[in-house]
Amino acid sequence: MPQEPPQTPRNGSNWPEWGNYIVFTIVLAFVLIANVFIQPRESETTLSYSAMKEIVREGNVQSAILREHDIIVETEAADGEDTRTFRAVIPSLGDPELMKLLEDQGVDVTATEPRDVSILTYMLPWILILGVYLWLQRRMMGGVAGGPGGMAGGLLSGRFSRPAKSTKTLTFEDVAGQDQAKREVAELVEFLRDPGRFNSVGAEVPHGVLLVGPPGTGKTLMAKALAGEADVPFFSTSGSEFIEIFVGVGAGRVRSLFEEARKAAPSIIFIDELDSVGRTRGTGLGGGNDEREQTLNQILAELDGFSEREAVVVLAATNRPDVLDPALLRPGRFDRHVTLNLPDKKARRAILDIHARKLPLEDTGDLDQMASGTPGFSGADLKNLLNEAAISAARRNADLISRRDLDEARDKVMMGTVRTLAIRPEERHRLAVHEAGHTAVCFFTPEADPLYKVTIIPRGHALGGTHSLPESERHTLDESYLRDQLVTLLGGRAAERLFLGTVSSGADDDIRRATSIARAMVARWGMTKELGPIDLRESDEHPFLGRSIAQPRSHSDKIAAEVDHAVIGILNEAEARATATLKDHRSEIEELISSLEAKETLDFDEIQLCLDPERKIKQPQRVTHSVTKIPAVRHAEKPN
Repeated sequence: MPQEPPQTPRNGSNWPEWGNYIVFTIVLAFVLIANVFIQPRESETTLSYSAMKEIVREGNVQSAILREHDIIVETEAADGEDTRTFRAVIPSLGDPELMKLLEDQGVDVTATEPRDVSILTYMLPWILILGVYLWLQRRMMGGVAGGPGGMAGGLLSGRFSRPAKSTKTLTFEDVAGQDQAKREVAELVEFLRDPGRFNSVGAEVPHGVLLVGPPGTGKTLMAKALAGEADVPFFSTSGSEFIEIFVGVGAGRVRSLFEEARKAAPSIIFIDELDSVGRTRGTGLGGGNDEREQTLNQILAELDGFSEREAVVVLAATNRPDVLDPALLRPGRFDRHVTLNLPDKKARRAILDIHARKLPLEDTGDLDQMASGTPGFSGADLKNLLNEAAISAARRNADLISRRDLDEARDKVMMGTVRTLAIRPEERHRLAVHEAGHTAVCFFTPEADPLYKVTIIPRGHALGGTHSLPESERHTLDESYLRDQLVTLLGGRAAERLFLGTVSSGADDDIRRATSIARAMVARWGMTKELGPIDLRESDEHPFLGRSIAQPRSHSDKIAAEVDHAVIGILNEAEARATATLKDHRSEIEELISSLEAKETLDFDEIQLCLDPERKIKQPQRVTHSVTKIPAVRHAEKPN
């Protein structure tokens, strides 16, 4: 029966667990020896030698013990007092009168035999101390030969995984929604399985593949699936593992990692969060001597190298490709870039199918609506959504995960947990008016996304919300769609002004989002005749996270004023359209407000019953059933 390879401790060192018991045994032996040779003294009073002789002359001494270097006497007990013990050191030259004085006073004298202690006995504790010191020094330096078993060896080896044949627990079948990325990465599988076939014709497969994409899109999962498909050793580490406080440790770890990968070739090296160590050089406080830059230089040398790297593929993942050093991205290093985008509706359904394989769903068709209602969700977000749904079902002691659990999980992930908030009646009415305004404008606006539900139940930082389900994925945003979005965003504020006569701070997020869209229409996409097609933005978007990075303004104050004027015009026009829509359907909206205050949450059918009871307005197809289906997993019936 084959034996499993020895497990490597988590700290990256080869120090066995039983080594701790050896250290404990050495320390215990030292304590016992010290206890033997350093005997505790009895409770006694130390006197000068002259004072000791005076006590003997007074005739109060009952007994005396003569030892090699001192004398201990015990006085007679007086009425009501205990005996007392005194000690004095005998002069090194001796005192011949001492024995005569003790005999004259009738003292019972006892002499102890001198201990025959060799010099080795005295030196044994120091030998143990020296041995422990040398052992610790050997551990710190990695042994006499500088082997990997020491602490320095552990620092240099890092915490990357040791080579072990993959059990194919993960394959490309476990990666859904990234078909294009899988096709690009799959080309490496054949090379790893049969590198000689490629080398015989002089073909070189890219040795460096950079996986880029937003967080949670499956970059690490793709690398593990590649290792599972190729069935080769997989070395996994993070960019931050290379950086330590000790100078040169990072570069040493890089050398150790690549050396072990070459020994196990064909193999895969995966470096997660490459941006933590691969940032553009020259930006650190330490200049060229910065530890991070030294580590990056070693990575560049290993990728490019003077020695041939046979059948070793290096994968790296990052969500910040914009900060990487250009030398990392040149041909011969990470020359192939594979982008993993956020999944579209079809991909989201495929991802939900994978994560729902072992979940007891009441109806697998509910996943269609979840796929439609989760635009912008990554694979990790979808997995978390299903887990929250399972938790919700378990909380109510249900055997199956229902659509109610999925809806609750979606709302919790998108907006937060339901809050218990004491809201005054007038505030609750204003909140219903605000959300009814959003809902009505969205319902009556032609190109707005189809409504899903509206609620005035506080969640997270929001006091309420109007939810829409996009009919289809949009890859470009046309001007009419954007203007309809602005009308929907400002519908809540317009409803407050129309029905209540004043506006409130509840439109804070609506105004912020509307202003951002309007400014992008003017300064980025050239959707105004006055300014035309010119880039006037004052910040750049992060390539994946969507955050803005401020940059110096490159246009005049006059142009900036024209941009502001155009943005204000677009927003005022959108608010005017929203107000006109609300006035045209005032009675229906009042019915919606009353129903929303009574029920707190309305789905689409209830919204339509208030705004369009005769169903005169044609609604788009709400749910498109996907082709992919999974069988429902049901629990066995419980015995009676």
